[in-house]
Amino acid sequence: MAEKMLVTQALDERDLLVKKISDKIAKARLVDTIKANENKVYEARISKDEFAKEAERSYQQIQDLIDRYQKIDAAIVASNAQTKVATSYGEFTVAGAISLRSRLRGTGVYDGDAEFELALQERMEAEFQRKLNQAEMKNKQLQTTAESMRLSILGKDSKVKDEKPLEVVEAYVRENTTEVVDPLDVQKKIEKLREKRDTLLTELDTQIKVSNATTFIEI
Repeated sequence: MAEKMLVTQALDERDLLVKKISDKIAKARLVDTIKANENKVYEARISKDEFAKEAERSYQQIQDLIDRYQKIDAAIVASNAQTKVATSYGEFTVAGAISLRSRLRGTGVYDGDAEFELALQERMEAEFQRKLNQAEMKNKQLQTTAESMRLSILGKDSKVKDEKPLEVVEAYVRENTTEVVDPLDVQKKIEKLREKRDTLLTELDTQIKVSNATTFIEI
């Protein structure tokens, strides 16, 4: 007869089984030694027949726990592949939602290498700031050059150099001023990417928990 349980219960038992199986394997006594003139095995200090029964029992217990783990794990995987959850950015299977959540956190199979949105944010931010600094530096140099041009044309002692700038100098400044070319408006793109990531992670966490707490599987 099939056993029915919630996914949350299955996940808890699966975690417990991992510890239990590891513990059983670590403590299992499956091989020992014995002298021809003795009737007890060396380490366990029990008869050879007793030791054989104990070894068989331990081995079988481990196999039974592994079988139990496999059945629970397979049922969870099957359920996750079929059950769907909804977010502000679309519908996902639970398996897809778990995979997406891991990727957004940089903990998936590719670690941080698949955290594309964050990488794009950082690239846009760094490039924007670099070009902004570059433009500011060039414009500062331009102002220094323009001031030298004014002084050269009007003379260092002229009192009207700041009051009546020469048109040629102003034209030179206008033509050589550096501007940042930002067709995407990257600051807005960065904010949208950040907002989407934060919203998705929150909703995925919630929806996965709700699904696990309300979805039954059979083993």
